[in-house]
Amino acid sequence: MGDVTSQERHRERLPGGGSGPLGGAGPAAPDVPDGDADGASGRPGPDDACRERGRGRPQDVWPVVSALARAFDAHGEARGMTREQQWTLQVLKLSEETGEAAQAVIGVQGTNPRKGYSHAWEDVHAEVADVVVTGLVALARMRPDDAADFLGRHLERQAARFPAAGRPGAEPSPADGGQAPPSGARRRP
Repeated sequence: MGDVTSQERHRERLPGGGSGPLGGAGPAAPDVPDGDADGASGRPGPDDACRERGRGRPQDVWPVVSALARAFDAHGEARGMTREQQWTLQVLKLSEETGEAAQAVIGVQGTNPRKGYSHAWEDVHAEVADVVVTGLVALARMRPDDAADFLGRHLERQAARFPAAGRPGAEPSPADGGQAPPSGARRRP
């Protein structure tokens, strides 16, 4: 592969550039542009649904996530895969992306003697973003009607467990002076 940096490899995987963090290459659905990342194909795409005043920043990710989920669902259906098979592969894709984030951290630390310092923190940020996007698409594929609401409710439950999140009634952690559960005690869901 020569002297190609991790960031260059990452850019090659972005929309219009082959396999990506959301499930691999395949035919694009009608609502996903096959041009460059800014939708130069001329067709409306997921990015068009979440641009704010032309600044080019996604503000509401769910229209994009939903469009990607629909595209991957259509691709899986065209291949004759059941929903459960598609979901399984999407979760495996999430594991793959997590591994790439871990690999980037190893590259930042230079702990692989064969590769040395092969990544920068910017690479880690990009890989973590891939994990997040892949997870959101997985959730949207499994819960197409209420993924955003489900995530919101789940986030509230999780945040309520952390006093640092400023949530009243949160369980104090041992680091904040709270009691650690006895060894072997079952945690509350």
